Amino acid sequence: MVKFFGYLFGIGAVLGLLVAAGVWMYLQHLTEGLPDFTALQNYEPPVMTRVHAADGSLMAEYATERRMFLPIQAIPDRVKQAFIAAEDKNFYTHIGVDPEGIARAAVRFIQNYGSGRRPEGASTITQQVAKNFLLSDLVSEEKQRRSAAYERKVKEAVLSLRIEQAYTKDEILELYLNEIYFGFGAYGVAAASLIYFDKSVHELTLDEMAYLAALPKGPSNYHPYRKTAAAIARRNYVLDRMIADGYITAEEGDEAKEKPIVVKPREHGSQLFAAEYFTEEVRREVADIFGDKRLYQGGLSVRSTLDPELQQMARKSLMDGLIKFDHERGSWNGPIERITLGADWGVDLAKIEALSDLPEWKLAVVLESGSDQALVGIQPQKLVSGELSDERKTGPLFLETMKWARIKGRAPGAVSDVLAPGDVVYVQESAVAPGTFELRQIPKVSGALVAMDPYTGRVLAMVGGFSYAQSEFNRATQAYRQPGSSFKPFLYAAALDNGYTPSSVVMDAPLEINQGPGLGTWRPQNYGGKFYGPSTLRTGVELSRNVMTVRLAQDMGMPLVAEYAKRFGIYDNMLPVLSMSLGAGETTVLRLTTAYATIANGGKKVRPTLIDRIQDRYGRTIYKHDSRICDGCTQDVWEGQEEPTLIDDREQVLDPMTAYQITSMMEGVVQRGTATSVRAVGRPVAGKTGTTNDEKDAWFMGFTPDLAVGVFVGYDNPKPMGRGATGGHVAAPIFTDFVKKALADKPPVEFRVPKGLQLIPINRRTGMRTAAGTPGSILEAFKPGMAPPDSYSVIGFEENMGVPHAVSPEAAGAVLIGTGGLY
Repeated sequence: MVKFFGYLFGIGAVLGLLVAAGVWMYLQHLTEGLPDFTALQNYEPPVMTRVHAADGSLMAEYATERRMFLPIQAIPDRVKQAFIAAEDKNFYTHIGVDPEGIARAAVRFIQNYGSGRRPEGASTITQQVAKNFLLSDLVSEEKQRRSAAYERKVKEAVLSLRIEQAYTKDEILELYLNEIYFGFGAYGVAAASLIYFDKSVHELTLDEMAYLAALPKGPSNYHPYRKTAAAIARRNYVLDRMIADGYITAEEGDEAKEKPIVVKPREHGSQLFAAEYFTEEVRREVADIFGDKRLYQGGLSVRSTLDPELQQMARKSLMDGLIKFDHERGSWNGPIERITLGADWGVDLAKIEALSDLPEWKLAVVLESGSDQALVGIQPQKLVSGELSDERKTGPLFLETMKWARIKGRAPGAVSDVLAPGDVVYVQESAVAPGTFELRQIPKVSGALVAMDPYTGRVLAMVGGFSYAQSEFNRATQAYRQPGSSFKPFLYAAALDNGYTPSSVVMDAPLEINQGPGLGTWRPQNYGGKFYGPSTLRTGVELSRNVMTVRLAQDMGMPLVAEYAKRFGIYDNMLPVLSMSLGAGETTVLRLTTAYATIANGGKKVRPTLIDRIQDRYGRTIYKHDSRICDGCTQDVWEGQEEPTLIDDREQVLDPMTAYQITSMMEGVVQRGTATSVRAVGRPVAGKTGTTNDEKDAWFMGFTPDLAVGVFVGYDNPKPMGRGATGGHVAAPIFTDFVKKALADKPPVEFRVPKGLQLIPINRRTGMRTAAGTPGSILEAFKPGMAPPDSYSVIGFEENMGVPHAVSPEAAGAVLIGTGGLY
């Protein structure tokens, strides 16, 4: 008998060894080619890039996977406990696989066999890390095979055991909490907290933590709107598990269960009101520097130069200016759409998309239209859940507020001339009579505004059009338009830098230029067609004299003017032809604002920027705009050494004295010249108007000692805006409105006079020295060694007394089509 049992034992031992060998061989075969788990040490998941304004407020997030990486130490304990209770209660005690969980899953499988219920999972957090990080590609390849699930579980278990030997529990949990998918495009608990609740993980309440912990099981199964009951049930299950595991008290759990699930979905892209054009320009720049992949996956932290308050002011000033122009010179463009009025007009009206960046305006449908007023119904509000509000708001719209809506050039005599029942239009609630509305429309004319720090080139505000939602084309950076007379200060600066003085006199009289065979004669004209005789350079700038500007350019040579235009960055390679002296070339608002900023700061070349610095996912600075050298700025402590100094090695493109001289002349533009409306700013301002032929482009470029601002107005497809639509009447009021608001809390500052300049009284008309206080006198700035002339001389006087001056086709410009520089 003993021998028999000995045989059985031997046979069993052999069979056991054979089974063990078979299992070992099977595992060897199954685990061949498994990924190297040590790759987790170099884990760099796709992390979203975040763009912030200068004050730290969030502007935008860009990502293929909306994820923010948080180290385990930064995740609150209770958040960790919620996930452990929901997914793997024995996480801190098992070896990578959980025998207790496997046994429990097996029992449930037997109990539910044949019921059609899905088997209960037994994966640990470590196994989920192995699957998500190392086996995701293998899983997709094995989906076609029936045995894939079992083989994958084996592979997960093997990798989990290896991972547990190489990493601490906290390191494994850190990987898990930063990788898992939560729905709504959110990866990782930090991003999920922001996207679902608009909070950091440290601000989450207990019920919110439990809901997030419920989602990894299947985000679509627990959708907060479509499957609210299932979501609440799963959240409450997590709370029960937290109570059972001792993480929270029963009272805390019961209180959390009573709360509804309230989410606040976070939008993609631009998130700072009024900053859409600015934000998109930053996105383009980051993509140009680092590429799209790093932009959307690299976890960059971008600090922009945007001042949110100034940005909102800039948007409002430009919008008001364009609306004012549209009301004065435009006509009614007609309704956006028409709908059939029914019992519930709100449903059809809600299907029409309103422009998202015009919160002041509402879409409305005309319900009734009579002679003196109309009744409009406002588009019902969409709730977060996607349902429509039951509230249906209506209100009157009166004829008196819509006289601007001209039809065939005539103001309407009745509301019904403009609106009919079923018309879908924009309206805005009246500020004068609350409860009533005023008709609105998108102006056909558009424009741009740029505000810049003249000493650093930091763009503080940028508006590229009336509405980004309507047109993403950025007219501040992408629209190349003729600057007209706003180019003249650079021509006059070139003259002052090369021997001319503010009291130099140029003849303003008819000028004929032979353009060459078959091209006819060019006769430049002043705005209004008049000529004013001998005039000083100051008068030429203040009153924007075209003919004397061309004669001055002719006298000093256009190649010199072209060189200065390139120095200032207005044009890359300007044709050295006389038509260019009147701003016939094309440039952008940003380029021209940068050039004016160069004059404002005393002639130092500035590089415009929308970005202060960029940091990588580890906080290392990988890009910064300010390239000035600072010796001593890296010292940790002060030990009596001298203060560090910044070495400003930027190029000096204009003599500081010349910069002040041309600034003083442009102050005269505001005080006595073509932009007297800008005096309403109430502080020292220098600037220049610009208008091109047929009033197709209107500009005002100007600056105070600490702020440079450029404004452009014109149709996207250039066409005349109407007689009198000059830079002084269209663009200058927008500049004035913005600068008044932007500098309202700052005391006025005078322009800084460089040392060595002499202020000498001269006669404003003749440029000759005169006694201070004499009628018609003005204090003019002269460089050392230069003074008002002792004798009266006029540039171009001799030629005007004889035959018309003729130049070669090369000097005049073979083509003078579209010559700018009217006013």
